[in-house]
Amino acid sequence: MTTRYFGERITRNEDPRLLTGRALFVDDVDLPGMLHVAFLRSIHAHAHIRSIDVSRARQRAGVVAVYTANDLGDYWKPGPLLVAPPPIKKLLAFHERCQVPLAKDKVRHVGEPVAMVIAESRYIAEDALDDIDVDYEALPVAADMDIALAPDAPLVHTDVGSNIAAHVIQEKGNVDAVWRAAALVIQRRFRYDHGTAAPIETRGIVAQWDARAQHLTIWDSTQAPVVIRNGLARMLGLSEAQVRVIAPFIGGGFGPKIMMFYPEEVLVPWAALQLGRPIKWYEDRRENFVAMNHEREQIHDAAIALNKNGMILGIKDNFLYDTGAYIPYGLTVPLNAQCTLLGMYKVPNYYSEFKAVFTNKTIVSPYRGAGRQHGVFVMERLLDLAAQELGIDRTEIRRRNFIQPYEFPYNNEIIYQDFAPLQYDSGNYAAVLDRAKQMIDYDNFIANEQPRLQSEGKHVGIGLVCYVEGTGIGPYEGARVHVETNGKVTVATGVGTQGQGHFTSFAQIVAEQLGVDVRDIRIITGDTAEFNWGTGTFASRGAVVAGNAVNEAAKAVREKAIKLASEELDVYEGDLELADGKVQVKGLPEKNMSLGELAAKANPLRGAVKPNTEPGLEATRYFGPQSGVTSNGAHALIVEVDPETMEIHIRKYVVVHDCGKVINPMILEGQVQGGVAQGIGNAFYEKLVYDDNGQLLTGSFMDYLLPTAMEVPRIEIGHEETPSPWNPLGVKGAGEAGAIPVGPLFAQAIEDAFGIEGLEILEIPLSPNRLFELVVEAKRKAGNA
Repeated sequence: MTTRYFGERITRNEDPRLLTGRALFVDDVDLPGMLHVAFLRSIHAHAHIRSIDVSRARQRAGVVAVYTANDLGDYWKPGPLLVAPPPIKKLLAFHERCQVPLAKDKVRHVGEPVAMVIAESRYIAEDALDDIDVDYEALPVAADMDIALAPDAPLVHTDVGSNIAAHVIQEKGNVDAVWRAAALVIQRRFRYDHGTAAPIETRGIVAQWDARAQHLTIWDSTQAPVVIRNGLARMLGLSEAQVRVIAPFIGGGFGPKIMMFYPEEVLVPWAALQLGRPIKWYEDRRENFVAMNHEREQIHDAAIALNKNGMILGIKDNFLYDTGAYIPYGLTVPLNAQCTLLGMYKVPNYYSEFKAVFTNKTIVSPYRGAGRQHGVFVMERLLDLAAQELGIDRTEIRRRNFIQPYEFPYNNEIIYQDFAPLQYDSGNYAAVLDRAKQMIDYDNFIANEQPRLQSEGKHVGIGLVCYVEGTGIGPYEGARVHVETNGKVTVATGVGTQGQGHFTSFAQIVAEQLGVDVRDIRIITGDTAEFNWGTGTFASRGAVVAGNAVNEAAKAVREKAIKLASEELDVYEGDLELADGKVQVKGLPEKNMSLGELAAKANPLRGAVKPNTEPGLEATRYFGPQSGVTSNGAHALIVEVDPETMEIHIRKYVVVHDCGKVINPMILEGQVQGGVAQGIGNAFYEKLVYDDNGQLLTGSFMDYLLPTAMEVPRIEIGHEETPSPWNPLGVKGAGEAGAIPVGPLFAQAIEDAFGIEGLEILEIPLSPNRLFELVVEAKRKAGNA
C-alpha cells in the first residue's frame, strides 16, 4: 500500500467543530415542549422497600408524571444478559442477575433508581424528589468481597443461595507436576481496588415520539447505538425501522457507556411514548459516581514457579472479582484478567480460578483496560519479585521468557472474551523492550544517574514493565462508501465515536483507496438511520473491525470507478490510477475523469444499468475477524518520591507501543497519552472508598482525585510496527493500552526509589497516605524504623 494518507500525521477533521463549540452533544438537544427527568435513588445499599408514596410529588405544580416500578406493568423486567458465559469446560457456576428499571421490593446498592419524576423543568423534577416518601427496611450489607463470602453473609440475591455470581477454572499443562521441580516459588496476595471512569460528559438521553409518523428518535450517549436501537424496539413493541438512535459526539466513553441497558435508557423512551412529549434526562456528577458502572476491584492469590535461570515453569492464580449488585456484562472483565496475565511470556503450565462475587455496590462492567490491568499487575509484580530473588535484572528476566517472533501465531489455549482460545498474531517483544530501555536510558540511569541523585539525598527509582492487549474482536462492523456527484465522499458506519478520531482515521483509509483529499471525506458514525448494522465501539476494536470494513468498501468503490472510467475513456483498466479526485491514465494525467463525473455517469437519468450491477459509485462491505489481534508494548518511568510527604514527581515517562500498522501517529499518540493519564490516576490517586454500610465516601471530585495537568507529565512515545497478518490493513487496537500497565510500573519504580529491604507494593491504587504506611511497616520489619 502506498502512504499518501495512511500513516500520515493529519490533523483531525472533527476538531474545528469541537473547538468552536459547534459539535452536537446529547445535552445540546433542546426540543419544543420538552420535559425533564430526575430519579429518586436509593440511599441504602441493601434494604427492603415497604412502601413508596408519590402522591405529594404528583401534586407539585409543574410535575407531569411520577412512576414507580408498579406503574410500569409488563414493561418492568430485568435487563438482558449482554454477554453469555463463554464455552469453558469448567464453568462451575453462573447466576444471571441483571439490573431492573426501577427497584420494586428491594434495593441492592446506593444509587439504584426507585422512582422517576417527569416535570416541566429539571429544577421542578429535582424538588419533587423530596416529596416522595419511601419506607425502607434496612438490611445487613455485603460491602466487600470478604463479607460477601462469609458463611453468614447477607445475600444480595436471596434466591441464589450465596453471593457467588460465577465460578470459573481455566488451565493448561500440568502446574502441579512442575511445582515440585521449581528452583523458586513466589506466592503473594495482590489487590486492585475499585475505580470509576469519570468521563467529562456524564450519561444522557433524549427521546421524542412522533405519534403521526409512529417514529421514535433517541439521542443517547452510548457506545453502541445499533444495539440500543434493536433492544429498545424489541422492548417497546416497535419495529427497528420505527426507532432511530443517534449517538452524537460523546465526551468520553471509556467502557461504561457500552453498558446496555441502563435503567434510564429504558425508562426515558418508554415515558416519551406514554406522554407524547420529548423527554430529556442528564446524569449529574453525583449520580455518575453511584449510577454509572464501576470497575477494578479484584483480589489475586497468585504464585509463580521458576527454574534457577528465571524461566517460568508455571503460574497458579486464584482470584475474586467484585461484580457489584448485578452481572449484566457477564464474565468479560475477569476473563480479560485471566487471559492478560500471561502477557508477553511463555507460560507452559497455568492454572487460573476465579469467583465473581455479588456485593451491595454499583455494577462493575468494563472500563478502559477492562480487567487487563489486574492480570498485568499480577504477572509483572511476580516477575519483579522473582528477579530480585534470583539476582537477575528486571528487564532480563522478562527477555528470557519472551515469546519469540518466529513462534507466532502463538496459542495460549485459554478461552478469551471472544469465546475462542487466546492467540497472539504477531509481535517482536525484544525490540519493544530494547527501545523502551534506550528511550528511558535504563542502563545509564542505574549505573550512574541514580547513584548520583541518591548521593544528593533524593529518592529516585526506575520502572519498566511490559504488556499484551487483546484487541479487535468481532463479531463484525460494516461501512458504506458513497462518492457524490460533486466529487466528495460520504462514509457511514455503525460504530459510535467518543473522541477516538474516527472522522479522520477512517477518512485516511478511504483517501488512500480513492485518491481523495481527507478534507473532502465526510464520516458519519453513530446514527442508525445512516447505517443499519453494527456492534459498537469497545475493546479497542474500532480501527481493526470498522476500519477494515471501511477499507473494503472503499476498495469496491475504487474498482467500480476504474471499471467505469475504462469504459468511458476506452482505456485498459490496468492503465488507470486514482489521484487528486480523478481517475487518470498512468503517464497521461491530462486524460482523466473526475470521480464526480463518474458518479453522475454511474447513476444515469436515461438508459439502463446493466444487470447484476449497482447504480452509483457506492459500496457497502462488512468485516468480521475470525480472531482478535494483540497489541503490545512497554512503559518505563523514572519517579522521585518525597520521603516526608510521599508526594511523587514523575521525572520521565516513556511508552513504546506496537499496534501494527499506524493509521495516524498523532491520533495514536493522543490515545496513548490519554490512557497513561487515566493509568496514573488509577495507580496513585483515584479510589472509590466505601464504608461498612456500602456508602460511597469518595463520591465527588473533592475526594476522588483525578490527576490533572500538574500530575501528568509529558510522555515520550515510540512506535514499533509488526503488522497483523489477520486483517488487510495490518492494524491492531490502541485505545486501552496506555492505561493497562501503569499500576505495576508505579509499584516497581517506587520500590526502587526507596530501596528498603522487604518493601513490597502489592496493591493499587496507592496514595501518599497508604505509601507512608507501607514504607513505615517495611522499615519496622527491616529494623530501620
